[in-house]
Amino acid sequence: MLARLNSDHKHIAILLNVLKVKYRKLAEGEAVNFNLIRDVVEYMQSYAEHSHHPLEDIIYKYYLEKVSEEDNPNKLAEEHHQLIDASASLMSTLNLILSDVVVSREQLVVDLKEYVALQERHMKYEDEVIFPLLAKEMDKQDWGNVQELCSLKLIDDPLFSDDDNALFEELREYIACDETF
Repeated sequence: MLARLNSDHKHIAILLNVLKVKYRKLAEGEAVNFNLIRDVVEYMQSYAEHSHHPLEDIIYKYYLEKVSEEDNPNKLAEEHHQLIDASASLMSTLNLILSDVVVSREQLVVDLKEYVALQERHMKYEDEVIFPLLAKEMDKQDWGNVQELCSLKLIDDPLFSDDDNALFEELREYIACDETF
């Protein structure tokens, strides 16, 4: 399970780099493909927020119960809620743009930059604090129990899996064709 979460983080980092390139181009006054930006945010909503983060929440809740710290504030769950709100706000702005509503370029650059920074801070917290804690404190039996608890949330990654899923096809082609984004 931990390997899967780490793999997801690598994939999310690729997409955040795509967004960085896009907001830099926007800041320089260049045209960008807003559909592609929307696809990245949609991926974050459809996969990260509905499978990846719930898996982390289930595993971390299990850990907290194991070490009898379930009464502590759950910073991880709080961050996941912040990310949901940030994605929804950004998606709303992108949908306005794609509906030909005028949105300030400068504000979109700021929004994209803040969204990427929020996502990166969150992954850094997980990579440096949460995941090492889980790796240290949970044994094979714990991971088996967690696997069972997570079974309903385990779905194939719609972008980075090997299936022929047509969802995010344009984004998949973009990532495959342009390593510099």
